Amino acid sequence: MIDKTDLLNSKDMARFVADGLLRFDELVPPEINRETCKEMEAGIPGAKGGTSLRNLWQSQSIGKVLRLPAIQGIIHSLVGPSPLYDHHAVHTVDAQHDHGQIWHADAIIDTRMHFDIQLFYFAHDTPREMGGTMFLPGSQYRRISESDIARYQNFIGQMPVVCKAGTVFVAHHGIWHCAQPNLTDKKRYMFKLRLNPTVRQKRLWNTDDIEDEAISSVLNANHGWYGNESRLEVVNRIQMWRFLIGDDHFDLGYWLSRLENMPETELQAA
Repeated sequence: MIDKTDLLNSKDMARFVADGLLRFDELVPPEINRETCKEMEAGIPGAKGGTSLRNLWQSQSIGKVLRLPAIQGIIHSLVGPSPLYDHHAVHTVDAQHDHGQIWHADAIIDTRMHFDIQLFYFAHDTPREMGGTMFLPGSQYRRISESDIARYQNFIGQMPVVCKAGTVFVAHHGIWHCAQPNLTDKKRYMFKLRLNPTVRQKRLWNTDDIEDEAISSVLNANHGWYGNESRLEVVNRIQMWRFLIGDDHFDLGYWLSRLENMPETELQAA
């Protein structure tokens, strides 16, 4: 049973809806980080897609990471108590590798309101010169076919990962991202895991603050890179928030309600 205090709160969820990702610094203890770094060097075995996460990595350090109460609370809040393993990868960037990866999104071939999550776990310190992942907050609703955005180089508001060991990011599966050059003398490692929900993603988090007035401000965030299309992004977030809280009438101001105004009444001749 997950303790309520380990779940995300409503403001956290609103940030996920607006940004498409959440950051948790130094969440994993040092001793587990050291063990997991060794596992990543040796290779972490996978499983068949659709396998229950709870059945994986029972004796490995990466399993200790995923069974931490805080990690369990994050996963439960977003995809429920029994998610499915989709796939994982140990992403590496060799030392003195001066080329960055192209901007892309992973496997955007569906239009579901339900979403998968991806965990990005940095088990060792990752300074800027080591080239952590670059994310583009707010990009998750711009569904593209993997590398359609490869021609772009930089975006206003892009966020490079610069973090200490044990830091975990959790992202919507549609987030735009890319690996950065590693200009250090050490190889960079990052563990990435995609999970699928098995339950309706409705109020799975700690909803004690569901009426907090700050939520509207969070959902109204403007990341800057989409220019005059900020209204489109607000509408996307309203739709997602409605889905997550189970309220088809939620709105920010009158943004989505006006689009739903479809009068069917005909005036009758006097």
